[in-house]
Amino acid sequence: MPASSRPTKRTVADIKANLLRPATTSHFEVDIPIPRSPNFRSSLGVQQEKLQLLCNAASLPGSNLATIDVNNDRTGVTEKHVHRRVFDDRIDLTFYVDAGNYLPIRFFESWIEFTTNGRQISPGDNTNQLLNPNYFYRMSYPDEYISDAGLKVRKFEKDMQGVLEYEFVRSFPIAISSMPVSYDASNLLSCNVSFSYIRYVVHPVNAQGRFGSFSPFDQSQFNIGGLAGVAGNLVDAAVTNLTGNRFLGDLSGIAVSNLL
Repeated sequence: MPASSRPTKRTVADIKANLLRPATTSHFEVDIPIPRSPNFRSSLGVQQEKLQLLCNAASLPGSNLATIDVNNDRTGVTEKHVHRRVFDDRIDLTFYVDAGNYLPIRFFESWIEFTTNGRQISPGDNTNQLLNPNYFYRMSYPDEYISDAGLKVRKFEKDMQGVLEYEFVRSFPIAISSMPVSYDASNLLSCNVSFSYIRYVVHPVNAQGRFGSFSPFDQSQFNIGGLAGVAGNLVDAAVTNLTGNRFLGDLSGIAVSNLL
């Protein structure tokens, strides 16, 4: 009889290398695409980098394998064979809304309006076009409102190691969630947007790989080279603990670092 398997001996170094460095959820960035149509680009003039910094929550995508049961190859055994890969039908992004400009709301509302390509029966009447009773929709061609550049979600850590980049093929916004406002205690206004796509591709990127715009947290971490960086990190941690809002802590840390 074969000898029974013994437990594997692990050293303290093994535990440190494998268990004491878990990935965190707060280090990521997104690249928001823009449709290639020149009409959309010229009508909006978006500050794309600012829009990407305002994204405070995203979800890494998932997929599953669709299978078919095979019953007749082996007696009494049912096997499952894969016949396709099924991707999630959408990805959800959450954006902080900046006061005064309301950039995320304006941007995605304009994109959806461009997609539906609103028209009116009387072309000569341009007064209050959206309120005209004869206003109707005629959808744009998919290649006009779908972005070929690809929505990207980039996951990384403080030391910029082990980076993963998710690229979503042929993406466009499919829904904007309602945003309740009230006279109760003030909270940060957020805009939740769902993107549709046909599939995603995972690109591993090393520490010297390409990065887009850095989030405020990343910028504060790169200031650690001196007293300014240390002071910024302390203020970052203090504000985050007091308010429970990491974004405000990041901004406070950057402000103190820049002042010093």
